[in-house]
Amino acid sequence: METRANHVLIGAFTIGVFILAVLFALWAAKYTTEKSFQEYDIVFQEAVTGLSVGSQVLYSGISVGAVRTLSLVRDDPRKVVARIRLSADTPVKTDTRAKLTLTGLTGTAVIQLTGGSPGSPALEAPEGKRVATIPSEPSALQNIAATASEIVDRVNKLLSNDNVARVTRTLEQLDQVTGAIAGEREEIAGLIRSARAASEKLEATLASADKTIVGLDQGVVQKLPEIVAKLDRTLAQLENTSQNANAMLSENRQAISDFSNDGLGQVGPTMRQLRSLIRELDDLADKVETNPAGFILGREQPKEFEP
Repeated sequence: METRANHVLIGAFTIGVFILAVLFALWAAKYTTEKSFQEYDIVFQEAVTGLSVGSQVLYSGISVGAVRTLSLVRDDPRKVVARIRLSADTPVKTDTRAKLTLTGLTGTAVIQLTGGSPGSPALEAPEGKRVATIPSEPSALQNIAATASEIVDRVNKLLSNDNVARVTRTLEQLDQVTGAIAGEREEIAGLIRSARAASEKLEATLASADKTIVGLDQGVVQKLPEIVAKLDRTLAQLENTSQNANAMLSENRQAISDFSNDGLGQVGPTMRQLRSLIRELDDLADKVETNPAGFILGREQPKEFEP
């Protein structure tokens, strides 16, 4: 019995040691894996068609990891969360961005990481979360789809019923104008010929005017020195006259002042006497015109006899 009990203890001890060795190996493998790789989440605002678990993650064109899981955000199923595993030495910075890209002729989807300036700090997981989140950017396919959708909307607005009706009316009016022009071809041709003749005459007139202006310019240029000389002499004479006038005013300033004070005071009575004399002369002229003989002989004009 003791021998059998010893064997049981030895077997149990051996099994326990084996289990501990396996657990240690698993822990060591997990520790090594965690030290060799780093996980991140990427939230895409678009469909990730072509992306699957195991797809490559590229950083500036170099493979640095793979996609581990893909899932939808429960609160917003339009968003897709991709958890990726990258090499521990991958320099993921706060300004690193992720974008969905198609590679190869088969159109295999991969995640492309870009950015990460040297001065930016490393991206760390926020408190309470195990992994950090790398911001995403719209892919080229999403930009093309958005642009195509915008173009389609604009085309639909452009080809609305109202615009089609306007274009139809415009074409009808254009057809009417074209028909009217075709019916007046002879008159239009005559107008064109008249315009051509008028243009030729205008060209000849302009050429003649140009020659006249050139000749006039030459004559003016030739006479310009003489005109300038005359102008200089005239200005000199005006200057001399101004100086003489200033001198004359200076010499007769006292006489002018006396005239202003005394002479202007006598102008009023003189003007009144002159008006009285003019009235007397008018009366005298009327008398001479009415009875010249009586005025000369000192007799009054005889009265006419009235039977």
